[in-house]
Amino acid sequence: MLLTLGVSLYTSRIVLKTLGVEDYGIYSIIGGIVSLLSFFNAAMSSATQRFLSYDIGTGNSNNLQNTFSATIIIHNILAVLILCIAETLGLWFVNYKLNLPAERIDAVNWVYQFSVFTFILNVIQVPFNALIIAKEKMNIYAIMSIVEVILKLLIVYVLNIINYDKLKLYAILQFSVSFLVIFTYQIYCWTNFKDSKFKWYYDRTYFKTLISYSGWSLFGNIASVARGQGINVVLNLFFGLSLNAAYGIMIQVQGAINAFVTNFQLAVNPQIIKTYAADERQKMTELVLQSSKLSYYLMLIITMPIIFNIEFILRLWLKSYPAFTPIFIQLCLINVLIDCISGPLMTAAQASGKIKWYQIVIGSFIFLNLPLSYFLLLLSKNPYIPLYISILISIISLAFRLVFLKKMINFDIKQFLIKVLYKIIIVTVVVLLLMFFFLKRSNLDDFFKIIICFSICCISIAIFGISRSELQGVRKLIKK
Repeated sequence: MLLTLGVSLYTSRIVLKTLGVEDYGIYSIIGGIVSLLSFFNAAMSSATQRFLSYDIGTGNSNNLQNTFSATIIIHNILAVLILCIAETLGLWFVNYKLNLPAERIDAVNWVYQFSVFTFILNVIQVPFNALIIAKEKMNIYAIMSIVEVILKLLIVYVLNIINYDKLKLYAILQFSVSFLVIFTYQIYCWTNFKDSKFKWYYDRTYFKTLISYSGWSLFGNIASVARGQGINVVLNLFFGLSLNAAYGIMIQVQGAINAFVTNFQLAVNPQIIKTYAADERQKMTELVLQSSKLSYYLMLIITMPIIFNIEFILRLWLKSYPAFTPIFIQLCLINVLIDCISGPLMTAAQASGKIKWYQIVIGSFIFLNLPLSYFLLLLSKNPYIPLYISILISIISLAFRLVFLKKMINFDIKQFLIKVLYKIIIVTVVVLLLMFFFLKRSNLDDFFKIIICFSICCISIAIFGISRSELQGVRKLIKK
């Protein structure tokens, strides 16, 4: 992940420089439009992950193969449905509703088509990725992330040596990388897992269960997409491509930083579902509490040095950058810190399978990001408004998730408040006080400031954030 983060930031800088602010903004907004369709895929992805992990937890290998085959069928149908929507409604919206330069419409359509093709590949790939995660074969992700990083570096090189429309070329190359990575994952599954051998399987009751679960997940994922890429579209309507470029850089940073906690939770999530399936509720609760707390600490160590040194990091990374970018990134990272606490809670909710009202209520809150952003931007042309709203709604959603988990699986809210929330608040307050004391009252070198931020976070977590047994575990890992 460290290698991926470094290369992602480097390639973003070169791509922004090569494409220019306008074309980078075009790529950001078009990719965002295609991502609006991802709520279909994300809903089925969470359902696939949950049911495969649950089957492994119950030890039923026959059910596991049936579930995998059923999800293959459903995802292929879903791919066709998304393609139809993308090539009709999506194509119309891109060509007639977005605020785009007329002379770049040809390039816009190239980007759109290759973004759609990439997205379709990702839809078909979901059952294979879910099976790898359920089997907890995380080493393949480490290997493939290195391969993907090398290919992204190659994209940057090719982009600069081939004399062709840079925006079109970038879209083609991104599609090519996705195709190679996805194909490799599928070969790995076919070679290593007998459960990945497709067989025709149709059980009306089981399909209904899968689709019903996915339907309620769909509602929550529509809300998440509306918050992320929907806001990108709203910003385009109010401010144009220059702000989409700033938002695109913010999304790039968010994706790179979020990957750390996502991959950490990726390793824990199957265990949460499997312990629920095996009726080991106390063990599941401990996993949820520990992973919530450690996810926050991991993000704190990464985000605080960036938040407090954002302008220096942007100058070092991009040299020049669009206006509004620094505060966009700072607010985005604050939101990431809050949301990462909720990740294990969401997995625990999915494990129960009883997600109807959970998705309706939480999804409704998250969806409010879009209409509230639009109407408040009508009143005040402050581009930071959507991010302020997102932070507030993330805090409210966290509270409601705890209430729902209490009803769904008798989750101990008191333990969460004492073992997780209380500790991370103490650590955060200590870190902020020390940061302001050391950084705002001295003329330190910028690199030294980053080292101080990192050190303050680590020391504060070690003293105030984790128990002695957890600290001993960290020491053993360091010694190894």
